[in-house]
Formats: sequence, C-alpha cells, structure tokens
Amino acid sequence: MTLIFIICSLQMNAQKGFQQDTTYYETFPNKTTIRLYLSKKYVHLNFPSDGSTEDLEYKANPKLNLGVGVTIKNISINLFNGFGFLNNKADEKGKTKGFNFQVHVYPHKWAIDLMYVAPKGYHLEPQGMAGAPPDKYYYREDLKTTFFGISAYQVPNKKRFSYRAALLQSEWQKKSAGSIIYGGEIHHGTVQGDSALIPALYSSKFRQAGINKINILSFGPGAGYAYTLVMAQHFFITGSMVINLDVNFVREENEATKEKNVSLNPSKVFKAAAGYNGKKWNISANWTGSSISTQGSLTPDNYKFSSGNIRLVVAHRFERHKKNNS
Repeated sequence: MTLIFIICSLQMNAQKGFQQDTTYYETFPNKTTIRLYLSKKYVHLNFPSDGSTEDLEYKANPKLNLGVGVTIKNISINLFNGFGFLNNKADEKGKTKGFNFQVHVYPHKWAIDLMYVAPKGYHLEPQGMAGAPPDKYYYREDLKTTFFGISAYQVPNKKRFSYRAALLQSEWQKKSAGSIIYGGEIHHGTVQGDSALIPALYSSKFRQAGINKINILSFGPGAGYAYTLVMAQHFFITGSMVINLDVNFVREENEATKEKNVSLNPSKVFKAAAGYNGKKWNISANWTGSSISTQGSLTPDNYKFSSGNIRLVVAHRFERHKKNNS
C-alpha cells in the first residue's frame, strides 16, 4: 500500500537584521509558490570484495513519486504518492518497504541536512547475480538498514549566494555567486539480515562472509564550496560539494563473533541543480545526496553507504492579495 506523506519544513527566511544583496538574488515574501514534481530517493550499500571479484552493491527499489507542494512565507508543505502508472515494472526488482525521510533546511547562513532512512528489501544488479535465474534479480526481502544523522555547514557568503533559489524554488539567483562551506556531520546506522549479508555463492571472495549485521557510528568536520553559474539572469547551474574527514566506529557481527574497528575516512555531501528561474516560474532538476565510507576489520577496502533524492520540478509563484485595513 502506498501512502501520502505531508512534510512541513521551516525555511527560516526571516532572520532578524539580515538583508541580502538584491542585485545577486531576490526573495518573494509576498508570493505563494506552487510546485509539481517527480522525485525518486535511493539507498545503495556497497560491500568490498577481497579483490578477486567485483564489489557487491545492494540497491533499494523505491517508487517514483508524483508530488505537489506549496510554500507560503517560511513554511513548505509537500504531498506525494508513488502512483501505480509510474511504477508498472517496479516489482521486477523486488519490493522495498520502510521509511525514507530527508529534510534539507537553508537558513541564510546555514545548510542543514537531516536524514532518517529505514528501507527493507534490496536487490543486486544486473539480473542473474548470486545464483538468481538469468532473467531475475537476486532479491533479499530480509535485508534492512536504519541510518539517521545530521550535517550542518555555515555559508559565509549568505548575502550573495542562495541555496534556496536552486533547491527550494523560493528565491531567484540573478547573478553568479558562490561560497565556501564548513561545518560537520554525525551519523549512526545498522545493516542487517536474517542470514549472512554476502550470498553463499560469493562467500569465498569476501572476507566478511558470514556476517549478518554491521553497526556504524561516524562523525567529523568538513569543508567545501558551492557555486551557482547564472546565464542571462534566468538559466542556472548549481554545484555544491563538502568533503568530511570522519572518525568511524564499526562493528561486524553474527551469532558467534563480533569484530570492531576504528578508522579515519572521507565522506561527502553534495547538491546539484540546473534549470530556469525567474519572478514567476522555476523549471529545474535537482539532486541532493551523501556518501559514507568506513573501514571494517574484516575488509581490505571500505564499505560505502550512499543515499539521496533526485527531483524534477515545475513551480509557479502567485502574488498574495494584501489585506485592506481601511
């Protein structure tokens, strides 16, 4: 069964005493933004091999969602649903159930990402892997993950650079601008199955064969850069990348053993967008995501856990009628 979700996000547009450089970007406090969008979230789990074969990458199989949203002043509400006509062939790879909640908040001098993802049901690509028939995908209904965390980064050039123009459709970046970004993140997660995470067919090629649960705690500082290139005031391309240096605590376990390891590894938080923006219309695509790398005691290389959201958006801004107090 598919459900309709309502997400309310406080954008914090009104910061006391703040005034942006209006030659660079424009806000719309007296307008209501209505949007129609397609979105698809993803979660990938990469398990490193011993080098004699390719790594295994489990993928969740989320639905393609059709949504509508509205932004009034500081509040955005989005409603979306994975309609059947958009997902006719989705079950070929097996069903993914659970929860995927990602919130991106952009006060003028901050970029804050909140994540809670708990999908259950993953598959391997291409067809025929791990002993599956040649025309079928190897599917693990029992494989589930739970990841939650927060990242927060300061945006010093807040008067000239706007994340919201590219990603929330609530502002209009009229001139090219960028900003350094710095801050940090913390995440905790588990990956587990009813049986070994590595399929039996590949057990001789993965040192962590037999492990059915992995626990991760990751945190560290990061820095990067964000930039929006604007052409003819209306067409834009935005790119943002932060590299974190994280301390990772990893525990790999099954019923008989528990192996622990501490490592220092890079991770990344990225955002990208492109499209058309103006006083009334925004037509754009955007991609927000993150990737965590961490070293296990049983692996020669890093586990990699990535998640994100890709959206296609058409938005229109309407002037709100002012009350007449006379």
